[in-house]
Amino acid sequence: MFPFKPQRRALLTATAALAMLTLAGCDSKAKKLAVKGGSDITGTHLGSDLSMVDQDGHPRTLADYKGKIVVVFFGYTHCPDVCPTAMAQLAQTMTLLKGEASQTQVLMITIDPQRDTPQIMGRYVKAFNPNFVGLTGTPKQVAETAKSFKAYYAKEPGPTKDSYVMNHSSSFYILDKTGDARILLPGNALAEVIAHDIQLLV
Repeated sequence: MFPFKPQRRALLTATAALAMLTLAGCDSKAKKLAVKGGSDITGTHLGSDLSMVDQDGHPRTLADYKGKIVVVFFGYTHCPDVCPTAMAQLAQTMTLLKGEASQTQVLMITIDPQRDTPQIMGRYVKAFNPNFVGLTGTPKQVAETAKSFKAYYAKEPGPTKDSYVMNHSSSFYILDKTGDARILLPGNALAEVIAHDIQLLV
């Protein structure tokens, strides 16, 4: 198992940065959301430049998911604890949403394109829920998409070339059916909280 201390450091850094973003970016004209476990990020337009490749090799942008509430999580398949825990919470969220789950699309975006091929991403996300989608791409695509979400990640060298870990922030981004970022939740949010905030946008 890889240590997860680097991810803890990244989470603290990213949380502070995203808190500043939230204060600076909210659109005062939009209706305030009664968010239960995170922040209303309406007006920040996070993720508008998403451009990735799905597990079937098809190019994807947010336009492909219009009409659905989108939940985005940045992680990687070699992650020992934070990522599988977060994905398990999202799987439980879909169960709690029941019929409304069909209106929600979960996207896991890798921050480790070197190892996370489309096929690997597909197998990983579908182990949690058959309707989840895994996105990967070139290092440039990953960097530009992460920048669009203001998500942090960096490679943490390991004892060998292939045993590195990825130091990364951990958050759930919830976008409404038009593709606008509306809610930011911490990556350790419980399924009940995630489901509650998703239902604000149904």
